[in-house]
Amino acid sequence: MQPSSTSFLQSPLKTILTSGFLAGTLDLTTALVVYSVMLQKVTATRLLQSIASGVFGKTAYDGGSEMVIFGIVLHFMIAFSFAIFYFFIYPHIPFLKKQKIISGLLYGLFAWIIMNLIILPLVFSHLSVMTPNSIVIGATILMIMIGLPISIVTSKYYNAKSEPGLES
Repeated sequence: MQPSSTSFLQSPLKTILTSGFLAGTLDLTTALVVYSVMLQKVTATRLLQSIASGVFGKTAYDGGSEMVIFGIVLHFMIAFSFAIFYFFIYPHIPFLKKQKIISGLLYGLFAWIIMNLIILPLVFSHLSVMTPNSIVIGATILMIMIGLPISIVTSKYYNAKSEPGLES
């Protein structure tokens, strides 16, 4: 018997780590490419220092590589938080099981709303004004790079778990 392609998702922890790491990597890479390379709005260092400034305030911009690293760590902590939340709500919401693509896109939109309308305004006293263009770009990135990977990886875990002979 051939091993399932989802056999690497043998536990809730592996599933959460996989979905969080994948989503965090895709989101961060896309943000760097879009905002640093394509739109040239911010350097990669400044973007990561901005993430770190959520904890360290303005001093994050005076820091060097340690603030860049802290920005990366903080970014992944946020991605893992979204992965954990989705993993635990998945079994309780039938729509998530039936529509993994739509669910993923909607979850990415949920992540954008939580971050941009709740978390960021609580953490930062001064935010740049959101424009329709910035909303579309930011929401689209989170829908595709956060919501979809988390939804797909999580659904693979639960689908494999329900297949006969694949319980762990």
